[in-house]
Amino acid sequence: MSGRNTDAHAAAMQELLDVIDALLGPGGCPWDQEQTPESMCDYLVEEAFELIDGIRRGDRNEAKEELGDVFFILLFIATLYERAGGFTLTDSLRHSAAKMIRRHPHVFDDTTFGSIQELWDNWERTKRKENEGSDRKRVFDSLPAGLPPLLKAYRINSKAARNNFTWKADQDVQIQLESEWREWQEAMAEDDQEAAEREFGDYLFTLVELGRRKGIKANAALDFANQKFLRRFAAMEELAEMRGLTFSDLDLDAMNTLWDEVKTQD
Repeated sequence: MSGRNTDAHAAAMQELLDVIDALLGPGGCPWDQEQTPESMCDYLVEEAFELIDGIRRGDRNEAKEELGDVFFILLFIATLYERAGGFTLTDSLRHSAAKMIRRHPHVFDDTTFGSIQELWDNWERTKRKENEGSDRKRVFDSLPAGLPPLLKAYRINSKAARNNFTWKADQDVQIQLESEWREWQEAMAEDDQEAAEREFGDYLFTLVELGRRKGIKANAALDFANQKFLRRFAAMEELAEMRGLTFSDLDLDAMNTLWDEVKTQD
């Protein structure tokens, strides 16, 4: 049994559901009452990104707050569906639990796998069986169309690999990456902007796969790099201000001097 306080969790979820019922009920909020599952999608994406930001920055207080906000929107959407006679929250949660149990026979049954690859092979077989008779018959049919491109590239490569469509060795990917780099350089040399953009995309796609094989998620890695740059740039601005300098008046050499200085403090 889990050490979770399930009674407290259930009470807190019910409290949030009661808030939603009040918002959507008589005398509730006119704005909330105009919402649909479709209209809430953008808010869900926004809150999810705020949660991710809090997690990646190691800010537990923000993660706690944003996790609650994500739950609120999920429960809000579930309530809208239930009120429209679509499905209930219980239906959704039980469906997910049953699916996870079905896809993890090594945890909930006596099945054993000799490797992670065997586990993934079984995962894909189970998904294909689940999708029989639906419009999700092919490998990439379940890939969300709205995924950000970098995350989508990772998922495409991952799914392809699970279906044994990938390079046999990391060295083969590195050779392909070098080939893609040369093709991009050639397109740049020919001043062909359209071709350069295509070849740059091919290079990024292959780089994402090489990172995946090394256990690196490109989207998260780039986000960390973005945050590091922003943190260092802000430190440069603060350092310039402390020294009575107008940052926008500094030339590149002066900025690089500040950059090298703040790097040593990061």
